[in-house]
Amino acid sequence: MNIVETHELTKVFQPRRKKGAVVALDGVSLAIQQGEIFGLLGPNGAGKTTFFKVLLGITKITQGDVLLFGLPPDDPQSRQKVGYLPESHRFPDHLTGLGLLEFTGRLCGMTTSEIDARTDGLLELVDMDKWANVKIKRYSKGMLQRIGLAQSMISDPDLLLLDEPTDGIDPVGKVEIRDVLIRIRNEGKTIILNSHLLSEVESAADRVAILSRGKVARIGTVDELTSRKSQFEIEGDFASKLVSIPEEIGRKLSISSNRLIVELVEDSKINNVIDLLRSKRISIRAVQPLKVSLEQSFIETVTQPGEKKA
Repeated sequence: MNIVETHELTKVFQPRRKKGAVVALDGVSLAIQQGEIFGLLGPNGAGKTTFFKVLLGITKITQGDVLLFGLPPDDPQSRQKVGYLPESHRFPDHLTGLGLLEFTGRLCGMTTSEIDARTDGLLELVDMDKWANVKIKRYSKGMLQRIGLAQSMISDPDLLLLDEPTDGIDPVGKVEIRDVLIRIRNEGKTIILNSHLLSEVESAADRVAILSRGKVARIGTVDELTSRKSQFEIEGDFASKLVSIPEEIGRKLSISSNRLIVELVEDSKINNVIDLLRSKRISIRAVQPLKVSLEQSFIETVTQPGEKKA
């Protein structure tokens, strides 16, 4: 089941002057499934936050189609099962953490008993139970993120929109938040995660979309985005062995005493390479697709030829 569907979603911001229109989203087509963590990546100005605002009905689209739980964003019912943690949020600092959860619960139309049944577990889940009765104005940046995550989950939503959820949280906290998100996903919830920390997305997301200049530049699983097409690393004993790869199979990229890297015309040709090495009595210890980090894949995707890499 698709929780979010967009087809040729386009958003153009028209300034008061006729010139200088900004295309924030340009023909974005996505289908986000129930029970997955979907990572949304892109440089500043790529359209990530605009995408969230469109889903929440804050920003109206210029053209295209958007469905949230099968309903258009301008239907308030589409947001009944959505939790949201914005980037750079500002909570009323006279409230305590517990008070914020109770206030958010009332805004969501929850009864007092429903709110009480959720707050203790949420505060413990985000490791804020000891700070529940402390006013928000005394919270650190990391504590604000934790209580913000809790308030986004107060109504037990089926979809979470999280914009930089671990901003300001220490490395141990980042791992804890990641584990929380995976636990929520395993309960059948859907999470759309917008983060500039690519390692965070790489370790948590099931699928990732890379936005560049308002377009979907690439989309796929983390494995798909980090695998070098038809490149393999073979570990073995290559010392003093002459290894050549026929052109119809592929080519040799590099070789050392214990490692051979090849690029093949298609993935299935790896079997031919293995047969070739065995015929030369070369001991093979491991064969695996060659991968790059999600960060490298991201940079290669969003950096155009001739542009300076940031």
